[in-house]
Amino acid sequence: MALSFCGSDDGVNAYSVDKGVLNNGCFVDALNLVPHVFLLFITFPILFIGWGSQSSKVQIHHNTWLHFPGHNLRWILTFSLLFVHVCEFAEGIVSNKMMGTDHLHLYMPAFMGFVAATTSVVYYHNIETSNFPKLLLVLFIYWVLAFITKSIKLWKYAEFKVGPQHLRFCITALLVLLYGLLMAVEINVIRVRKYVFFTNPQKVKPPEDLQDLGVRFLQPFVNLLSKATYWWMNPLIIGAHRRPIELKKIGKLPIAMRALTNYLRLKDAYEDQRDPNRAPSIWRSMYRAFGRPILLSSTFRYLADLLGFAGPLCISGIVKYLKEDGGSETYFGVHFMSSTKLLQNTSVLAVLLFLALILQRTFLQASYYVTIETGINLRGALLAMIYNKILRLSTSNMSMGEMTLGQINNLVAIETNQLMWFLFLCPNLWAMPVQIVMGVILLYYLLGWSALVGASVIVLLAPIQYLIATKLADTQKSTLEHSTDRLKKTTEILKGIKLLKLYAWENIFCDSVEETRGKELTSLKTFAFYTSMSIFMNAAIPIAAVLATFVMHHFINGTGPKPSAAFAALALFHILVTPLFLLSTVVRFAVKAVVSNGFFTWGSNLSTLSDINIRIPTGQLTMIVGQVGCGKSSLLLAMLGEMQTIDGRVYWSKLTSCLHCQGKNRYSVAYAAQKSWLLNATVEDNITFGSPFSKQRYKAVIDACSLQPDIDLLPFGDQTEIGERGINLSGGQRQRICVARALYQNTNIVFLDDPFSALDIHLSDHLMQEGILKFLQDDKRTVVLVTHKLQYLIHADWIIAMKDGSILREGTLKDIQTHDVELYDHWKTLMNRQDQELEKVTEHDSQTTLERKTLRRAFYSRETKNQIDDEDEEEEEEEEEDDNLSMTTNRRSKIPWKMCWCYLSSGGFFMVFLMVSSKLLKHSVIVAIDYWLALWTSSKTNQSASSGHDSYYLPVFIILCAAGITLCLITSLTVEFLGLSAATNLHHNLLNKIIHAPIRFFDITPLGQILNRFSADTNIIDQHIPPTLESLTRSTLLCLSAIGVISSITPIFLIALVPLAIAFYFIQKYFRVASKDLQDLDDSTQLPLLCHFSETAEGLTTIRAFRHEARFRQRMLELTDTNNTAYLFLSAANRWLEVRTDYLGAVIVLTAAGASIWSLRYDLPSVGLVGLGLTYALTVTNYLNWVVRNLADLEVQMSAVKKVNSFLSTESENYEGSMDTSQVPENWPHNGEIKIQDLCVRYDPMLKPVLKHVNAYIKPSQKVGICGRTGSGKSSLSLAFFNMVDIFEGKIIIDGIDICKLPLQTLRSRLSIILQDPVLFSGSIRFNLDPERTCTDDRLWEALEIAQLKNMVKALPGGLDAVVTEGGENFSVGQRQLFCLARAFVRKSSILIMDEATASIDMATENILQKVVMTAFADRTVVTIAHRVHTILTADLVIVMKRGNILEYDKPETLLEQEDGMFASFVKADM
Repeated sequence: MALSFCGSDDGVNAYSVDKGVLNNGCFVDALNLVPHVFLLFITFPILFIGWGSQSSKVQIHHNTWLHFPGHNLRWILTFSLLFVHVCEFAEGIVSNKMMGTDHLHLYMPAFMGFVAATTSVVYYHNIETSNFPKLLLVLFIYWVLAFITKSIKLWKYAEFKVGPQHLRFCITALLVLLYGLLMAVEINVIRVRKYVFFTNPQKVKPPEDLQDLGVRFLQPFVNLLSKATYWWMNPLIIGAHRRPIELKKIGKLPIAMRALTNYLRLKDAYEDQRDPNRAPSIWRSMYRAFGRPILLSSTFRYLADLLGFAGPLCISGIVKYLKEDGGSETYFGVHFMSSTKLLQNTSVLAVLLFLALILQRTFLQASYYVTIETGINLRGALLAMIYNKILRLSTSNMSMGEMTLGQINNLVAIETNQLMWFLFLCPNLWAMPVQIVMGVILLYYLLGWSALVGASVIVLLAPIQYLIATKLADTQKSTLEHSTDRLKKTTEILKGIKLLKLYAWENIFCDSVEETRGKELTSLKTFAFYTSMSIFMNAAIPIAAVLATFVMHHFINGTGPKPSAAFAALALFHILVTPLFLLSTVVRFAVKAVVSNGFFTWGSNLSTLSDINIRIPTGQLTMIVGQVGCGKSSLLLAMLGEMQTIDGRVYWSKLTSCLHCQGKNRYSVAYAAQKSWLLNATVEDNITFGSPFSKQRYKAVIDACSLQPDIDLLPFGDQTEIGERGINLSGGQRQRICVARALYQNTNIVFLDDPFSALDIHLSDHLMQEGILKFLQDDKRTVVLVTHKLQYLIHADWIIAMKDGSILREGTLKDIQTHDVELYDHWKTLMNRQDQELEKVTEHDSQTTLERKTLRRAFYSRETKNQIDDEDEEEEEEEEEDDNLSMTTNRRSKIPWKMCWCYLSSGGFFMVFLMVSSKLLKHSVIVAIDYWLALWTSSKTNQSASSGHDSYYLPVFIILCAAGITLCLITSLTVEFLGLSAATNLHHNLLNKIIHAPIRFFDITPLGQILNRFSADTNIIDQHIPPTLESLTRSTLLCLSAIGVISSITPIFLIALVPLAIAFYFIQKYFRVASKDLQDLDDSTQLPLLCHFSETAEGLTTIRAFRHEARFRQRMLELTDTNNTAYLFLSAANRWLEVRTDYLGAVIVLTAAGASIWSLRYDLPSVGLVGLGLTYALTVTNYLNWVVRNLADLEVQMSAVKKVNSFLSTESENYEGSMDTSQVPENWPHNGEIKIQDLCVRYDPMLKPVLKHVNAYIKPSQKVGICGRTGSGKSSLSLAFFNMVDIFEGKIIIDGIDICKLPLQTLRSRLSIILQDPVLFSGSIRFNLDPERTCTDDRLWEALEIAQLKNMVKALPGGLDAVVTEGGENFSVGQRQLFCLARAFVRKSSILIMDEATASIDMATENILQKVVMTAFADRTVVTIAHRVHTILTADLVIVMKRGNILEYDKPETLLEQEDGMFASFVKADM
């Protein structure tokens, strides 16, 4: 057939212009081609030559600067123009089919118009981003020409009586309107920017954000297309494959999104409401500050929801009109389609369905994005508000417990997030009712009254959903309580693990944790049950609704529904379930958000100090002394303005030399609080505390506080992180760092609150002489020192003595000596006592040395672990070097199948089998239900309706639905309970592995790391993996069954599936890697923020004393912004994925529709099956992105299983000995005779031996002392008695039995030990003395009497059942050590080991200990590892050790005679 522009119908001269040129339809169409050709002809060269020469001179993110007025409107109009051109083209093609020959003019101009419109927008974008407005003239001319030619066409149509009833008239009218509007936009650009026809064009500068290359979040700055598809994220997401996304890569936030901006916005909104009649409401201020974006988001949401109904309607139309053809009328010698016929054309409906889906998904994602961005802005503002409030909190609020750290953490971590989540779900709140009402109306339109029955099933079951949701929230609360309890117990076990192992009590404590875990698991079972109910309702409601509807339809109309109505209804029910399911969640969050908002108020007082009138002399040393609790610290706080002043005030003298007096009521004061407070920062940052670094000054301060030896022990010197999350320092080390901070600051006034409390005597003296007297006094700084060390009073220039919150005396020491002799004498006796202690305490191994020793142990062990790790990594690296890039890519995009299998197998094979089989069955039945429906409804169209026919289809349909509902229940339960059993087994194995691990494991593994496995990782395994797994399997099977159904109905669909599958594979691969990185960034940036809040709350007084509020506020804003950036990028990445998978889903629907329409020409599928295929294609769009999201989540969550699994491979101690328990005598060891033969000991096969060939013999009931310098192997020997270390040569024989042959439990339960650090557990005193519950009360009281604690315990409420708090904090260190002594006595063992037991206690307690050992333990063998040598002078035998060998071995008297011997030198040093 010949192609010709105007067609070549018989007997018609298409080119005749007898009736006038413009009356020839073909000529008018040709005229319409002119503007398009003009535009293409001019713009193509410009586009291809490029913009190199005219690019803007400002350094910006080039392609994102959008600055022409009417920018967004232009994009919207152009998109509408493209859509209308598609309609025009379709109409042309359809009309052309009616003609005898091809008429190119019917669709050619439309096609060219489409190309021109696309070119116009590309051209415009390039001009705008390169800032060259003069070239816009071309577009202006194009819009004018197009407007004129289309107007001529419309005018001619009107003349020939072609009206709105004809489709082509409507399309032309729309085009005239659009071209007119675009022309107006162009005129506006000329008017505003004055780039032609005006003498001085307007100069514009790019926004600040775009000039700052650090801003990488470009969503607010890119054009509409990039905004809708997140195109600007491509480089980031695809680049994540090559190298992980780091904080540097995501840069800073744009100014409008920073916490400070939003805080000011919220604050202004709050301040504006200051009305004397009513209190300002945080809700109203939130609405004022962030209401507009929420309205915008809701608008998007409405549009998306309304477009969502296009799907079912189009399906209904396609199925209905598959077999129909339409007629048309003729004008200008060509056919004109009527407007109504357009919506009866199946191909048109398929394209409309595709466009509706694309638009719906775009709007939906836009709505999500806007709410998330607003939510994050709100959270930033709230965090800043809370932080400012915390900085203003009075100290009494904190100390009175009105505002605890827990509450503050709760506010920051949970409450603000609740409000943010509420905002995310806000648009759902008002969109849902509309969705439900629309859905019900459409159902009624399709199926009549019977549809209302189905809808009412859904609505009636909604309250049950809500009920389940609230139950879930309650259960979660109780689970949280139990898990907190379990964690507390686990922490105690891990902290006291050494003692538990030495006493063979690990199983008792393990059982107590298991008991708590049992309670937690009961809660988790309830949680799992409600979760599975919720999932079940979600899956079963649509089936129930469909069943009710079609059964009703059968009874009302006596027949089943038509296929077109049936499948549209099916799709509608699926749409309806979502809002109802979400409603329960939204309502729950709304309630929580309202509760959260009630937390933002705080304030009250009690008088502590009274009648204080004092004067602190400038530039001198003032000391404040008095008993504990007499108000010394309160006085300092009152001077700092921290106490609530009820009466009176504090005056600060204005120093003339002061440079920074800015009219504040006082200057910055260097303050060292009684309770040391450290930042999570390096040692250096803690000391300089924001002051400029001066090397000389820093060095002097470090020396004055004797910190150098401690710093040398740290792995990175003074650059080591300390604080909550850093290295755990001892009390003395922390205190010295705080004092160093106060000394280093360049302030005139220094307040030191009891700086010596945690220091031993040498350090105190050194600090007093070098730090306070020399360093501070030389600078003529005013120093106020609170202290208990009266021997320093002689250095004071002024003394203030306090008693019961008021001043007892003030003056110089001389004044007090003359005026208050009684007080002076009292001080004198106290001073003498302190001096005597000083003489005794000057031992060779001071407390500080001890602290350093623990530090060294911690690091030495950590370093060896790091070495081992490094070696592993090196091996891995070598393997990787081969093909580095592809390897990292593969490793990062691989799904951790091995871990998934490990997780599933911990759940038990039966459960896994049950889950898999029930899932497959359920999805097969659901497909069967829909397939049966298709057969049933198609049978209507094939034969005349007969109810006999229905009676055959209906029962089967009912049975299938019932089976489907039952299977939904079974699958939802199996997944949750599989997860539960996996969680149970993993935790049980982990606990047992760790509790039975050798002591060395605890030396090299940081406590925090082990605790993490029990807290965060266990929580993920308990609560997060099961729902993710359920959702993943459900969405994957839904997608697969949908694709299977479509392919079986129209096999041609499989051809189109191949490219779609490839696209999907790459999208998910790139997304998973990027998402994981961004998730990590979000997690890792959240922790510092939370820590900064709790740190600030703890150090309020210090921060305010130093006047550093602004610096801390700035830091908080930075941390908030960093976390918000990570979160925003994460949510943008989620939108990136969803937009792409949604578009893929839309393409699947289009191909499925196209394939069915094409196949129907060959009469392949029945009409009902086409409906079935399309309904399934629609579900794919909903579930594709869930497959990827869940995969990514599961991958992150599986790392928890991986971490737990890595601990499960730990070697346990060998608890089974070669002897059976029955072979060991009941009363062994009865004599307490110890033979050590050629003993060699090491901590680990990889390390050097710590004891080398040691030989010794200890007679029954002998008292033996072992001494030696730090690291000589004394403690290792004590551990060897308990077989706690690796005895690789030689043996220890106790009462004739080699201890290595004994089962560990037996050996350790028959010996006693008192450790250097007293360990008590929370519980009762009885539990601490005898956790096995084997002793009588008399025996316990006897033990307490021996330890001289009987009277004190009797005085406590409950006596033996009196409460011991965590770590025994409610007793002093001395008392704790005495409890440990009583504990050792309770166990009637003939051998007692004392490992430096007197190191950390005062003289009085030590004397008690010595006395008890001599009397109560007279008939037992006692081995004392000595810390202070004078404690073993009365021993029967002394062993002196050096570097793992025995150096001297004899009676103490004999050893003392050897004057040059080591023991003699120790004793000299100790005197």
